[in-house]
Formats: sequence, C-alpha cells, structure tokens
Amino acid sequence: MASQTPSEANKVLSVLAKATEPMGNKQVAEQSGLESKKVSSTMNALKKEGLVDSPVRCKYAITASGKKALKG
Repeated sequence: MASQTPSEANKVLSVLAKATEPMGNKQVAEQSGLESKKVSSTMNALKKEGLVDSPVRCKYAITASGKKALKG
C-alpha cells in the first residue's frame, strides 16, 4: 500500500464491510470522509492485494481476505 496509509485502507475496508451491496468510489468517499481520488487509488491497491473485488462494473465489495485483514 505505497500510495495510501493503513488508516485510509482501513477506512475503505470498514465502509465496505458494513455495506449490504457493492459500492462505488463516490459512495465510499462520502461514508469514509476521504477524497474520491484517494478512495480510487486505495481501492486499486486493495483490489491488487485481493482485499476487495469488483463483482459489478465500477462497484466494489470486501472479500473474505479483506474482512480478515480488517480484524487484524
């Protein structure tokens, strides 16, 4: 996670963990308090790490690995 801090990644994962359906970057930004650009770069990094996936185009959901990482 080079371009984002662990706290930013945790904010994104926390929002996705509470979601009942896949969310777009804008929705995650609104709920996390992060800028949309920051959410986008964080989401890309988390996707590469397998912590989130994209079941619907431009929407993201937390994976089982993401939930484990969030719990620490």
